[in-house]
Amino acid sequence: MKIHREGTNILILLLLVLAALNVPVWLFMPPHAIPVIFSTISVVVYLFVFNFFRCPKRHYKGDRKNMVVSSVDGKVVAIEKVFEPEYLKKEVIMLSVFMSPLNVHANWYPIDGAVEYVRHHRGRFLSAYLPKASTDNERSTIAMTTPDGTTIVARQIAGAMARRIVTYARKGHKANIDGHLGFIKFGSRVDLYLPIDAEILVGMKQIVKGGVTPVARLNSSNKTK
Repeated sequence: MKIHREGTNILILLLLVLAALNVPVWLFMPPHAIPVIFSTISVVVYLFVFNFFRCPKRHYKGDRKNMVVSSVDGKVVAIEKVFEPEYLKKEVIMLSVFMSPLNVHANWYPIDGAVEYVRHHRGRFLSAYLPKASTDNERSTIAMTTPDGTTIVARQIAGAMARRIVTYARKGHKANIDGHLGFIKFGSRVDLYLPIDAEILVGMKQIVKGGVTPVARLNSSNKTK
């Protein structure tokens, strides 16, 4: 299993810290239950963090034309009409996927096309489940346009545990469903803002996989920007 580049330094540092903590425990405490328990906890912690930074290589095999694919692994927690005030400035369908700490946290581009807009916003760290998280939390907004001219927005949102959003996308970059647009550390959510007439292909509480699960089909005759 490949480890995401965002986790390499963290895993090395964590390994050194845990080793530094375990060595004196084994040297200066009776070799009975306490050292064994301490080492077991250390292994569990390391495996948890290791699992968090796993980065599977994925290739979308379906039809790409007018298709929107999930940006992240997780559970669909919202499908609703909202007004997107930052870039699209109109009523759209918001499709939100929540990532638990056990999910892969790499973020994939949801469409093939071009990146038109990227902006990071400082904010709070409320639970990502709360509706206000979309506008109040630390977040990054990425607008992308398909070859047919339809614009959608993806928003990376920090949560109560997620304290760092990494966005690789830049204005002018090529968006590719197989490519990473960013990474969110330790659990959060990503919102996709889609045209009103988009055909939604998933349901509430459905489990989706980033770069794999198609979540919507766009109407090629619709131009959202």
